[in-house]
Amino acid sequence: MSKERISNATLLIIDVQKGFDNEIWGTRNNLDMEANLSRILEHWRGLGRAVVHVQHCSVEPNSPLRPGLPGCQFKDEVRPMDGEPVYQKIVNSAFIGTTLEEDLKKSGIRELIIVGLTTNHCISTTARMAGNLGFETFVVSDATATFDRIGPDGTHYSAEQIHEISLASLHNEFATVVDTDSVIAS
Repeated sequence: MSKERISNATLLIIDVQKGFDNEIWGTRNNLDMEANLSRILEHWRGLGRAVVHVQHCSVEPNSPLRPGLPGCQFKDEVRPMDGEPVYQKIVNSAFIGTTLEEDLKKSGIRELIIVGLTTNHCISTTARMAGNLGFETFVVSDATATFDRIGPDGTHYSAEQIHEISLASLHNEFATVVDTDSVIAS
């Protein structure tokens, strides 16, 4: 990742909310995600670069991410600062039902660095759409995470397997997969 490629990039923080600490999600990979994301966020803010937050506001009755519940709140490590926009969504993509695309393009933003939860759901969906919408998109492998899943045939898939396959599916097709150190170095 070169400095030229991220000269005007926006850091897009997706769904880093307290509700994802709930045990209903199961086992998570990358327990260093918050620490890595905090490093990137501190660096990004220090450079005066654009930061955008996305918050999932679930309409599912039993979701810990429902508005009004403590789980819908952002984790302390990524709490938005004054002036940092927050987009609320009810589906996986940060672009559906929001003005995110329009606002980014109006601001001249063409590059996105995506971090957050979960790799195979909202990160993947948003990165795929970002790529299709013409944004140069970077997904930070060690500043994203997901949870174990059970397939329709009952097969157990570890969070790490799902994470790695999701990143492999995005890389060089919809996004470039990078790590925290490369983002900070550039």
